[in-house]
Amino acid sequence: MTNLKGTLDSIRRIMWQDTGLNGDAQRIEQLGWMLFLKIFSDKDLELETMNDDYVSPIPALLHWKAWAQDDEGMTGDELVEFVDRELFPALRNLSVGVTDGLIRRRALLVREVFQGNNNYMKSGINLRKVLNELNKIDFNKSKDRHAFGELYETILKELQSAGKSGEFYTPRAITEFICDIINPQLGERILDPSCGTGGYLTATIEHLRKLNNSVEDLALMSQNIMGWEYKPLPYLLATTNLILHDMEVPNITFRDSLDQPLSSFTEKDRVDAIVANPPFGGIVANSNENNFPLNYRTKESADLFLILMMHLLKQGGRAGIVLPDGSLTGEGVKQRVRQKLVEDCNLHTIIRLPNSVFQPYATVATNLLFFTKGEPTKEIWYYEHRLPEGQKSYSKTKTIRVEEFEPIKTWWNNRQESDICWKVDIQTILDRNYDLDIKNPTKTEESIEYSSAELLQMLEASFEKSSDLLNQLKVAVL
Repeated sequence: MTNLKGTLDSIRRIMWQDTGLNGDAQRIEQLGWMLFLKIFSDKDLELETMNDDYVSPIPALLHWKAWAQDDEGMTGDELVEFVDRELFPALRNLSVGVTDGLIRRRALLVREVFQGNNNYMKSGINLRKVLNELNKIDFNKSKDRHAFGELYETILKELQSAGKSGEFYTPRAITEFICDIINPQLGERILDPSCGTGGYLTATIEHLRKLNNSVEDLALMSQNIMGWEYKPLPYLLATTNLILHDMEVPNITFRDSLDQPLSSFTEKDRVDAIVANPPFGGIVANSNENNFPLNYRTKESADLFLILMMHLLKQGGRAGIVLPDGSLTGEGVKQRVRQKLVEDCNLHTIIRLPNSVFQPYATVATNLLFFTKGEPTKEIWYYEHRLPEGQKSYSKTKTIRVEEFEPIKTWWNNRQESDICWKVDIQTILDRNYDLDIKNPTKTEESIEYSSAELLQMLEASFEKSSDLLNQLKVAVL
């Protein structure tokens, strides 16, 4: 088998030398479209061998084997000019045909990927070197494909330090834990309406693989595991991620989840389960808040996504999602959203996470919420997930680990209150005006960990108090 780690390291070194690539996000996008096209082309060759009626939707002269596969082929300025002036324009406008079918779906996939991404490399010599490294991998060999799938996770993880792109990556430990708790079954429709790089979708695939792995099961998974993503880079990365997990044509839609009136989603659109880390702290664009009922309109994306997800669940459907502390408290629309959540769903569990789980791109305190649609909430269990002993925070090198969730899994089906878990009845929630930001009652004031926002508020209040005291002192002296 190819030394895949060595190949990936070589590609990184080549890209670092190219003046057109500026930072991790551009480097990952560059690798992303090249990797996608190589995987897609390898699959084309397999499909053409197995199916006499299959013809690649990519024109012959633009197919990988025509311009990229020969290690001694096109290079230098000629290669860059071909990629920029012929390859990208043609694939961005690729004909998708008029009849539905495998060829049309694959053509649409290529077009959507290339419409939103770019070639940044300026050196045709470096570009040729990267192509040659990718040619060492045969993605039709299951060992190569699955091994690279593991390495691909490390590429996605680098997005955490890639500026705003970090928002598209959820730590693998969280995606696996949520999927294990939600426990999706073969034949159920599973949705992530803000799928980012596809972490929840691949975790769902791996979870279902433990149940079965026939050809028919893979086809059913490819259809029923669904993602929506509206930014080009994560859409590309998620699509590639699912292809590496044997999804022939990933069911990922390039769209803004909030761009349709809530009323346009009918029973046929509802799903059995939702797993997601919806965008939070962002401002909704294009007046999309007007797609929601008047009493739930807000510019805060996390609150709108919560309303959308409740609406999309079937009766009895279940969800496991990430939400910031800010969504658990607040008045006005935020209060009405939480009221709807506890009245329409059984919000049975909230896992409170340390502030640093999503560092460095976000330092707000976050929570994992688990709820089932169709019955009102009677009580909520809270579980405070603490940092490993001796560790002050999570970081790029010390991320949250899968095994840290094992105690929660053990507790899940045999719940007892302790110094890290407590139960709150619905009347307490009503008395608090649906404020769900309930701190651990066993903690003293000195031991409570505050979020960044709370610390800033406390600091501001302290400054105001100091200023008042200073003014009073001035008056007394004068």
